[in-house]
Amino acid sequence: MSQWLVANDLKNLTLVCQDWGSLLGLRLATAFPDRFARIVLANGGLPTGDPAPNEAFMAWRKFSQETPTFPTSQIIQGGCAKKPLAPEVLAAYDAPYPDESYKSAARIFPTLVPASLDDPSSKANIKAWDVLKTWTKPFICAFSDSDPVTKNGEWGFRKVVPGAETSMHTTIVGGGHFLQEDCGEELANFILQAIA
Repeated sequence: MSQWLVANDLKNLTLVCQDWGSLLGLRLATAFPDRFARIVLANGGLPTGDPAPNEAFMAWRKFSQETPTFPTSQIIQGGCAKKPLAPEVLAAYDAPYPDESYKSAARIFPTLVPASLDDPSSKANIKAWDVLKTWTKPFICAFSDSDPVTKNGEWGFRKVVPGAETSMHTTIVGGGHFLQEDCGEELANFILQAIA
C-alpha cells in the first residue's frame, strides 16, 4: 500500500477506515502524515497488545482458527445489528471464495491483532500511536453503539489524539460492527458533514 500511495503521489487524502481498514490504514496514514488531510475512524482500532483484546475479540479469534467452515456471509450478517442483508449482498460476500482453501487470509487476520506486547505487530502499532499522539489534523470518530468488539473504542483515540479534540464525532445508534451495512447512509452523511 505504501508503494501504491507514493507511486500515485496521492495527497490531501481523507482516510475512512473500519475494522481491518483501521489496522492497515492508520499505520499507512501515520507513516505518510503529509499525504493525509484527515482521518475518519469507524468501529476500528489500533491495538498494541496492552491491554489485551477483549473477550469478544478473543472468542472471534478462536473461532477463526478452529471452525472447520468459515462462513463469510454469515460472519458479516452476524456483525450487523439492524437488518438482514439481502441475499444478493450475502452472495457477494461469499463470491471471492470458491471453497474453504481461498479463505486462508481471512482466517489468519484475527491472529495478526496483537494480544500482547510480544506480538510481532505490536511495535509497528506502537510507532503509529506515537505519531497519532502528535496528530493535529482532524481525527473524526464514528462508532456504533451495538458492536461488542469496538463499542466505546473511540475514547482511547479521543483522549490521546490532539486532532480529535476539535473534530466532530458521532455514535451511530443501532449499528453493529459493520455499520456501513447497517447504517451506510447515516455514516456517509456524517462523514460528508464532518469533512465539509
